[in-house]
Amino acid sequence: MVAVWIGSAFLLGLLFHRLGMPPLVGFLVAGFGLNALGFEDNAVLEQAAHLGVLLLLFTVGLKVRFKNFVRAEVWGGALIHLAISGILIGVVLLLVGGMAAKVALVLALSLGFSSTVLAAKMLEEKRELRAFHGRVAIGILIVQDLIAVGLLAVGGGHTPSPWAGLLFALPLLRPAVSRLLDLSGHDELLVLCGAVLAIGIGGFGFELVGMSPELGALVFGALLADHPRAQELAKSLWGLKEIFLVGFFLQIGMAGVPDLNALLLAALLSLLLPLKALLFFFVLIRFRLRARTSFLTGLALASYSEFGLIVGQLAVKNGWLGEAWLVYLAVTVAVSFVVSAPFNRLAHRFYARFESRLCRFEMPQKHPDDEPISLGNAQIAILGMGRVGTGAYDFLKQRDARVIGLDSDPAKIERHLREGRRVLYADAEDSGFWTRLNLQNLDAILLAMPDAEAKRIAASQLRRRAYRGLISATNVYPEEAALILGAGATTTFNYFDEAGVGFAEHTWEALNQAGADDTPIAGGIKAEESV
Repeated sequence: MVAVWIGSAFLLGLLFHRLGMPPLVGFLVAGFGLNALGFEDNAVLEQAAHLGVLLLLFTVGLKVRFKNFVRAEVWGGALIHLAISGILIGVVLLLVGGMAAKVALVLALSLGFSSTVLAAKMLEEKRELRAFHGRVAIGILIVQDLIAVGLLAVGGGHTPSPWAGLLFALPLLRPAVSRLLDLSGHDELLVLCGAVLAIGIGGFGFELVGMSPELGALVFGALLADHPRAQELAKSLWGLKEIFLVGFFLQIGMAGVPDLNALLLAALLSLLLPLKALLFFFVLIRFRLRARTSFLTGLALASYSEFGLIVGQLAVKNGWLGEAWLVYLAVTVAVSFVVSAPFNRLAHRFYARFESRLCRFEMPQKHPDDEPISLGNAQIAILGMGRVGTGAYDFLKQRDARVIGLDSDPAKIERHLREGRRVLYADAEDSGFWTRLNLQNLDAILLAMPDAEAKRIAASQLRRRAYRGLISATNVYPEEAALILGAGATTTFNYFDEAGVGFAEHTWEALNQAGADDTPIAGGIKAEESV
């Protein structure tokens, strides 16, 4: 059974990947196909799907901060959008579904939510969880999750226990949780530590007090967001999370064999997805967010939530709906994933096409979190201040170059500022940033972001601005090099090739220095200096 699930998911995931679509679309189609062939969901697949969701939300939590949720655009955007979309979808369900007004309202509210799993996965794949629009999207999703808990409690589902009030004391556990992470090393214990925090303490702990285990996993991840090893923990869990998440998408597809009525309802509700994204766009614009931020956030949230299935199960259990509605909702959620995922993959290209029209709706005053447009007297700019960008910055600074770093991750920026580096917030994929930026003083721009598409867009935008200076970029795969050079980069360097050259160069210098001075050298530091 498991071999069939894995094999079909791999084959269809590979097919859709070759067609230029996200593999998760193939996983959903595999689920529908397995269901049509007579395979049914069981406890094994259900547990795998649940673990995948918990691990995903835990790793998302590792990249977010609580202070990002206490924002007017987060709470206002979530509440206003939910109220308007609930009314619109409720009217559609009343007219088409022929159900009672109370049931239509509950289902409309649940369909007004966006998929936390899909949005988090797409933002993570594009390295945009900590970009401004990514933080807004995740904040809105968390507010929706909190509302979902209340909705389930009112409907007779998960009712928070009196002990749930203790969750407000969770910040007090941060030192203990951080210490646990420090003691876990760098190998299998690190993976187990993440699994225990996400599944055992976060997921199961919240479930014990009547709260959503998914919310618990995300909260425990956020407790460690400021830890120096948070990203190492996220990377260690990556493969485990991806494998289990396949079970989630298979389970969605295997919820039932869609009949004509299910397909028609799913198609009708899918037509509302662009309206859902546009509604987010206009709501967020009113909070002074720029057109790009509002557009990308709205597109990330243009899906129906798996929470709709939970509400559907509750409605069937209470006798409000017939069992056929579970299939209808499963197909609707799955189709929204199929529609939303490819559009999110091409979100930046769509914005570039409609940018001039969308910018007309911007408010005169801009949000304070939008990017800076002045780099002062900097001679060299480095985009992407991870390990590679930081190493390049320090190297150039030691040679008295006027260098400045830019990154879309506020946590990194704060760390670099504490360490004495000059780093500003900027999103390299934002065409508006490049058009307002004064490039006259810049002799060279180094592109060290992790995402190849971001480097391609940045190089293209720079050349479109008639920038004549040097554009140097990193790459991981040969096909990325061709893509970046084709967009206008002057030169590109492979991570692994350059690491070998740097390693040999460093060893050669250490060897010559050791020959003149018998003191052993490790990591560029003499042994006596490292004590």
